[in-house]
Amino acid sequence: MNSYIGITMGDPAGVGPEVILKALDSNNEFKSRYIVFGSTNLLKYYKELLKIKKDIIEINDIEEYKDGYINVINVYDLNINNLNIGMVSPQCGDAAFKYVERAINSALNHEIDAVVTAPLNKEALHLGGHNFDGHTEIFAKLTKTNKYAMMLIGGPLKVIHVSTHTSLKNACDRVKKERVLDVIHLAYDILKKMKIDNPRIAIAGLNPHAGESGLFGMEEIKEIMPAIEEAKNLNINVDGPVPPDTVFIKAANGQYDIVVVMYHDQGHIPVKLLGFDKGVNMTVGLPIIRTSVDHGTAFDIAGKGIANEESMLEAMKTAELFL
Repeated sequence: MNSYIGITMGDPAGVGPEVILKALDSNNEFKSRYIVFGSTNLLKYYKELLKIKKDIIEINDIEEYKDGYINVINVYDLNINNLNIGMVSPQCGDAAFKYVERAINSALNHEIDAVVTAPLNKEALHLGGHNFDGHTEIFAKLTKTNKYAMMLIGGPLKVIHVSTHTSLKNACDRVKKERVLDVIHLAYDILKKMKIDNPRIAIAGLNPHAGESGLFGMEEIKEIMPAIEEAKNLNINVDGPVPPDTVFIKAANGQYDIVVVMYHDQGHIPVKLLGFDKGVNMTVGLPIIRTSVDHGTAFDIAGKGIANEESMLEAMKTAELFL
């Protein structure tokens, strides 16, 4: 039986339409059937610009899917004449949200089996009337999920975040035992689903030298270690807190399967350094499968035909692992 994966087009003024079409027109052999939730006319413009071989067909629902075509559900009708490529706009932020909303509803209704997202722009999203920090929070809200986390996969690394889109000051305040333990559980569960029998989970420290026994901060002693000890009591293979300046080297060399990181940049920097073009973002803890490219809308190169589709291909392959 065929599985179906929806791809949301992202911000129409960004590189989403381009990387989607390049990925779907590639020579990769996909296990699933892909449906783009986007704007048909804009995708047809990019088809001509990029000289995409496959034809685009607009469908109204999954039952109309046709093999050999790029199948599109026209969620928000746009064309090149009524938007500015590479520019922030309320219209594009609203469109990007509506693509995601429609795809999530299709997944919750079991019409599609997973969702892959192209990048949206947070400023445009807010201007369009949707006050979310990003895709992760949209998916959590619309699926009514309370315990979730962002996981990044790039090169030899997997990382999962205690906090993401917040100030560094707020991120430090969010390092609490309950949240760290929740993320350990989320890491364990997703790795088991990825067929890793005994996941080896490293917990990064928050402070330099993981606090140096309280000399450089007490979060490791008061919040992180109690979570680690409780996880160990549940027979989870967890280690830490490991100093953040060495934990990623150890993970990249195969000592750990994943690193629980305490804040956004602690996880994003090493993953993007080691696997920028092929990075994948995944929301863990949802009732549906969601993967994404690990790059932004790249307004500076949008519309020029030079965007790299490797991250989109990796996001598609990752989604297929769970089907």
